[in-house]
Amino acid sequence: MPIKTDARLTPKKLVPKIERLFDLSGRKILSIEKTWKPAQGTPVFTVKGRYSARGWTEWTQGFQYGSAVLQFDATGDERFLEIGRRGTVERMAGHVSHIGVHDHGFNNVSTYGNLLRLMREGRLPADPREQEFHELALKISGAVQAARWTRLADGTGFIHSFNGPHSLFVDTIRSCRALAVAHRLGHVLMGEQDAKISLLHRLLDHASNTARYSVYYGEGRDAYDLRGRTTHEAVFNTVSGVFRCPNSQQGYSPFSTWTRGLAWAICGFAEQLEFLRDAVTPEAPEFQAAGRSLAEVERLFRKAAMATADFHLENCCADGVPMWDTGAPNLHRLPAGYLQRRSDPGNAWEPVDSSAAAIAAQGLIRLGNYLGAGKRTGANTGLRDTKAAARYRLAGLKIAETLFSEPYLSVDSRHQGLLLHSVYHRPNGWDYIAPGQRVPNGESSMWGDYHARELALLILREARGEPYLTFYGCCGGSGADGV
Repeated sequence: MPIKTDARLTPKKLVPKIERLFDLSGRKILSIEKTWKPAQGTPVFTVKGRYSARGWTEWTQGFQYGSAVLQFDATGDERFLEIGRRGTVERMAGHVSHIGVHDHGFNNVSTYGNLLRLMREGRLPADPREQEFHELALKISGAVQAARWTRLADGTGFIHSFNGPHSLFVDTIRSCRALAVAHRLGHVLMGEQDAKISLLHRLLDHASNTARYSVYYGEGRDAYDLRGRTTHEAVFNTVSGVFRCPNSQQGYSPFSTWTRGLAWAICGFAEQLEFLRDAVTPEAPEFQAAGRSLAEVERLFRKAAMATADFHLENCCADGVPMWDTGAPNLHRLPAGYLQRRSDPGNAWEPVDSSAAAIAAQGLIRLGNYLGAGKRTGANTGLRDTKAAARYRLAGLKIAETLFSEPYLSVDSRHQGLLLHSVYHRPNGWDYIAPGQRVPNGESSMWGDYHARELALLILREARGEPYLTFYGCCGGSGADGV
């Protein structure tokens, strides 16, 4: 395992770094709020340290306002609560009803979901009308996301990406949060002839097909079947409903691993394991109607989560940061044994991706917590694995320690980004490359900054002994209730 962990590293030891991060974070958020003009669209990534837009899809606005809400959560500074609230009310409604994207779990759970969670935690004053507003937005968002459905030959299906009905993106595993929250709030998707379509069923189908087609297990599926690697896109014949081939939009090739896609899988499956443990019971009528056992689903999700987590740890640098793709064409030009050394974001040949590291770190910590927790009343059917739990947690904390320090933490007051050395779309050439350099570095992305904050908040809450941070905390906290 190239990553070098420290058994003495704990959440409490990271608190000074996290407090510094949130101090810098507040300044970045205020800078963006002061200079960004909504008519420009949504801020996506930085160019020369200033946020710019890229009209591919508007998938990052929830991270913009969600970051302000996380800042309030960590610091109690009500300036950021106001930014997050106002931005959510004024700018996010279109994302709730957006039928053309697979990004609802990113945009809407990060805004409406975080605000509702804070209200349920008692961090915001109880306001029935505001609570109903957030709940309605989350219900609609989950149903709209679930309606973006491609049916497969075996009767299951998946939420298709904005590329079209043939396309399953590995990213979308984390958008399953929208379906989970809407289901917990008691909502269903209404179809033709008033058919009631279970959001839990669609979540389970989509996540199961992601585990089946987007993740590899070293079982001889093809000549490039390495355990834990992922493909960005799985392509299906929409007439027959049969899988055709792997593909990649943002990675180097279908047969290498785009590491941010890998990170989405680690984090997404870990979160869904927590959701199944805390929020679903085997006896729940809707789960029984899904035609599968909770133990069966948990085994599949656990297999996918551990395989992808292990692959990240085997293919990142010693400090936990990966290159942007494991098959990038100029990796052979890097110094021999580069994975056994600290990552070098300034190298001349291939960029690292700090945003992939931030997303993966959260997934590793959550997976470690899940594996170490054992059973909870009426819920978890998985087995404890304390050795793996400790390994994943320490790896996640090590990555956090790396990212919350220079050269990844942005300390320049003129730079609007928080997490440096993020990569957006290398094949399309969208990332800024400074004069005299061959590859992008030194820039930030809205999703990288958001997930750095979310990772920091997850660790900070543990260090403070505060409630555990979950996406489904917005709909009743944890504890199996059969919803």
